[in-house]
Amino acid sequence: MPTYLYKYQTKFGVKSGEYDSDTIEGAKTFLKRQKINYTYLKEKPKDLLEGFGGHPTTKDLVIFVRQFSTMINAGVTLVQCLEILGTQADNRMLSRAILDLKARLEQGDNFADALRRHPKIFDNLFCYMVEAGELGGILDVILNRLAAYLEKAAALTSKVKAALVYPAMIMIIAIGVITFLLVFIIPQFATMFASMGDKELPAITQSVVFLSDTIVNNWYIFAGLPVVAYFGIKKVYATDRGRLIIDTALLKIPVVGILIQKVSVAKFTRTMGTLIASGVPIMEGLHVTAKTAGNKVIENAVLGIIDEIKQGKGLAEPLRDQGVFPAMVVQMISVGEHTGALDEMLSKIADFYDQEVDDAVDALTSMMEPLLMVFLGVVVGYVVVAMYMPIFAMGSGVS
Repeated sequence: MPTYLYKYQTKFGVKSGEYDSDTIEGAKTFLKRQKINYTYLKEKPKDLLEGFGGHPTTKDLVIFVRQFSTMINAGVTLVQCLEILGTQADNRMLSRAILDLKARLEQGDNFADALRRHPKIFDNLFCYMVEAGELGGILDVILNRLAAYLEKAAALTSKVKAALVYPAMIMIIAIGVITFLLVFIIPQFATMFASMGDKELPAITQSVVFLSDTIVNNWYIFAGLPVVAYFGIKKVYATDRGRLIIDTALLKIPVVGILIQKVSVAKFTRTMGTLIASGVPIMEGLHVTAKTAGNKVIENAVLGIIDEIKQGKGLAEPLRDQGVFPAMVVQMISVGEHTGALDEMLSKIADFYDQEVDDAVDALTSMMEPLLMVFLGVVVGYVVVAMYMPIFAMGSGVS
């Protein structure tokens, strides 16, 4: 996302600022909404050194939030906190953003609005929670709660990634071994078989030789297919309709679909519980949680209940009508609403589903490992048998 630099005239002289937006029209809309009569607006040249710093990780944000909370609790002013944290942050991109927050606070912006000018680093959940903390005078408490949320969300993501690494590595090795056999080994056997004369090869051998010839003669097509598929899926997934189709299909995959549903439920309940406990209005909380669900089906289900809640309904009944969330989740939310402890109940659901994700990840890993090994064994065995059958036939003929 490009950054736009703007300048505007004040009674104290010319001031400048930055805003991240996909387009210059988006930057203009933001400035108009902030009632800033800019005299200069242009995309900021990219800093070549910024790429070496990279985007701040969740760990960087957690450290920043934890230190920020401690300093505020100790009585340090916001501006002083930001100046200290901005100069000592290891990540270059985060450091520049923190120092920009300090400059905006000195210009009279409130903290939440200043954060919203850096959407690549501070998402809507971050901004809404800070805004609630400012209004409630408990910013240090909210920041501690935000750090805990970020840590648990990062742990959940890490579990899912860890579950996919091992099967992915086995699949890559399997594809590499099979490709090596078809491209380098089979042609050597094919040359030897050709010297046997017009003797017809077994059907299994002909199929492997044909596949090898096809790959060798059209290698550029097979090499380009993964790239085309990747960018094609990425382009389709960038549209709402395409994302809905793909996410719906993913939910229907055995075992994998259950894991995705559990991850989405854990994200929804953790995020919603954290926002409600922080004092964020439920409507704004639903919009934020919908975007962080990680699945378009879940997102549409959450957005679909907003109108019903505006009419005075609780959270549980509309969720039940969507038919996406498990019955246990809906029942526990209903209990939380009736007891006045919805935020605590949502957190308990999130903890439960974190454990469910752990179990699902273990089940997926234990299931995929033997399946991939069997797949590799069958394919390699098929190729070996196909190559040695003509040799056995030649030996039988000689004897």
